Amino acid sequence: MFHPRGGYSSVFPFGRRLPCDIYWHGVSFHDNDIFSGQVNKFPGMTEMVRKITLSRAVRTMQDLFPEEYNFYPHSWILPEEFPLFVAEVRMMKESDPPWKPTFIVKPDGGCQGDGIYLIKDPSDIRLAGNLQSRPAVVQEYISKPLLIDKLKFDIRLYVLLKSLEPLEIYVAKDGLSRFCTEPYQEPTLKNLHQVFMHLTNYSLNIHSGNFIHSDNVDTGSKRTFSSVLYRLSSKGVDIKKLWSDIISLVIKTVIALTPELKVYYQSDIPAGKPGPTCFQLSPGVFENVPSPVDEEIKVAVIRDTLRLMDPYKKKKKDNQSQLSENAADTKDELLEQGSTDQLKHISKNPEASLPSLCLKQVFPKYAKQFNYLRLVDRMAALFIRFLGVKGTMKLGPTGFRTFIRNCKLSNSNFSMASVDILYIDITRRWNSMGLDQRESGMCLQAFVEAFFCLAQRRYKSLSLHEQVTSLIDFCEYHLAILDEKRLVCSRGITERRAAPVTCQPDGLHLTAATHAPLLNRMTDANKFTDYRNHRS
Repeated sequence: MFHPRGGYSSVFPFGRRLPCDIYWHGVSFHDNDIFSGQVNKFPGMTEMVRKITLSRAVRTMQDLFPEEYNFYPHSWILPEEFPLFVAEVRMMKESDPPWKPTFIVKPDGGCQGDGIYLIKDPSDIRLAGNLQSRPAVVQEYISKPLLIDKLKFDIRLYVLLKSLEPLEIYVAKDGLSRFCTEPYQEPTLKNLHQVFMHLTNYSLNIHSGNFIHSDNVDTGSKRTFSSVLYRLSSKGVDIKKLWSDIISLVIKTVIALTPELKVYYQSDIPAGKPGPTCFQLSPGVFENVPSPVDEEIKVAVIRDTLRLMDPYKKKKKDNQSQLSENAADTKDELLEQGSTDQLKHISKNPEASLPSLCLKQVFPKYAKQFNYLRLVDRMAALFIRFLGVKGTMKLGPTGFRTFIRNCKLSNSNFSMASVDILYIDITRRWNSMGLDQRESGMCLQAFVEAFFCLAQRRYKSLSLHEQVTSLIDFCEYHLAILDEKRLVCSRGITERRAAPVTCQPDGLHLTAATHAPLLNRMTDANKFTDYRNHRS
């Protein structure tokens, strides 16, 4: 699995003819020759962790749940929001004259600190003449960060996304902290360009004369996160609460990303076609391992990811209870006989010599606390249902009209002509942003915006997340009724039951005696509609 020149790649001990249990890719998911097994990349993850896509996903969640997602700083996407950026900063300065902000500009496709810089005013944007070719995210900079040894630092924790459906998330119990190499000072026009003071990226600070290489995990310019926690604990910081906040942030961020990932997943691995399952570690851990600190953290994360993804683990668990019973009986017999050598042999286990897992499951373990946030996931399920053609990622006008019709969202006040106008206006605006033009149609983000419009139109007196929740409930209910109608029709046609079941274009005709449960649900659906209309 390890490539001798550095990095990791797929290894085929018996040649490419035989399938592997786990495939390890260095860059992206795509491999047309994989039809089974598990791949360490999700299709679309590379696109989703780009700064603009991530910012859009989190801002959608901020619209729905502003308090839950207040950890994400105020952000603007350039170039499309440059006028808005200028106007909002001017307005905030006028309303709060003492406010002296600093902003950080991050190129969309940049990594390892490349192209990042600080500004004090929107007029200082360096990309002003070149925004189209290098879009970026600009955010309000945290001017008073937590310091250790007078240095700014960051936290690099590793997260395993083991499964999308059902959602399963693990967080490493330890990580890395990367330190700046110049003592921190609040941003001024004089020090804005001192990257060794403001940016924690290892790839930048390694070139500083002050960079400290250390074999000790709690000193130097790169340390373990646990050593940082120890320092913070000695200063009275509640470490248990800190970990709880970190886990909450991780789960919320993954929840923001999963809807789009599901769209990518169904595009690359359509339902019903052969394909692998996926998992992924983020951020990537398979760059070179330059220090004992990196080795201590990364080797454990890699090892335990493979242990968790072991395809035979479930089978082992199923047999574990029987084996443990047999082993216990044998152990008792050997103890009575005093045969310690045989006892050691019996006790051997493939994982007995390995340390406990360094990866902790956080979801679905804490699902009850966070499931209410998964509204966009439910919208994505509606979006995928009406895509029509397997493998596509954009919704055509026919699919959007079918969604409106099947969910009973059109009426005398919102005609199908209005539906078409809504589709065209929103789709055209999103396509003008320079997003993926390989397909024509409405992307998921555009569908979410359209869904928000429909929810606000229908449930005017509620907050946005209540409006959206109500409309999702409404749509899911009508689609469940439609699915049940189709199921009953199918059964009626294939089984030729004695009770008359006639499928006609204008609806379903049932006898009350034979299909009372369905008729009761249809009556409930009418009550549900009346109730929703009353609330609107």
